[in-house]
Amino acid sequence: MNCYQAKTGELSRQWYVIDASEQVVGRLAAQIAPILMGKHRPTYTPHIDTGDYVIVTNVDKVVFTGNKWQQKSYQRYSGYPGGQRDEAAWKLLQRRPERILELAVQRMLPKSKLGRRMIDKLKLHVGAEHPHQAQQPIPLEPLSGRPAPAGALFAPPPVPRGTRKKAGKPADEVQAAAASDEVADEVQVAAISDEVFVPDREHAQGHEPTHDHDHTQDHEPTQDHEPTQDHDYTQGHDHADEPQVSASAEPASDPDSTASAAE
Repeated sequence: MNCYQAKTGELSRQWYVIDASEQVVGRLAAQIAPILMGKHRPTYTPHIDTGDYVIVTNVDKVVFTGNKWQQKSYQRYSGYPGGQRDEAAWKLLQRRPERILELAVQRMLPKSKLGRRMIDKLKLHVGAEHPHQAQQPIPLEPLSGRPAPAGALFAPPPVPRGTRKKAGKPADEVQAAAASDEVADEVQVAAISDEVFVPDREHAQGHEPTHDHDHTQDHEPTQDHEPTQDHDYTQGHDHADEPQVSASAEPASDPDSTASAAE
């Protein structure tokens, strides 16, 4: 499988314009940086600048959350001994209004020559006017919430899990298939219940009188044969006192066997 790699002169650059009025610095920078890197494009390549141009107006009207205007400070160094300077955020806003948003975006980009080329595509302007009307920039709405890694420019609305359709089938076919499956399940459950429970009830109802009749017939012959059993027992008791003749003595006492032997 081949992976697409963008080339330097293949992509056409787009221009976007964003109004920074009353926007939080960090959240606005998190929306701008992916556009400059090109992460909002499916052709994003890490080692190639595939980003677009971004124009930001009213950069002097950005805001910080909390008490960061007094607490946050920016450092710079002139390169000479003792040349380090600390400056509060509110003072930097008065001296260079565009520098606050520029630093926020620059710190989200790669720290290399590629990152320096990306930051050059960011155009910051104080006020609502900008000199880039010839490029016909596309207006973008700044995100008030937390943006996605790709800037959430053209992200579709989230779809609930239950309403997602199967690949390759229209939504109507999917709903019809689901309805038919439910009906088939109900029919199968009804058939199983009829097969299991109804014959048992019929079997129980059909055998109730038969069981009583068989029970009566089984006991009647037993009562009729009770005298016979007593008679058999009496006969066995009467013959118990008679002397027993061994098997070897029986042929000698039989007259038929004696006559046959004489002949």
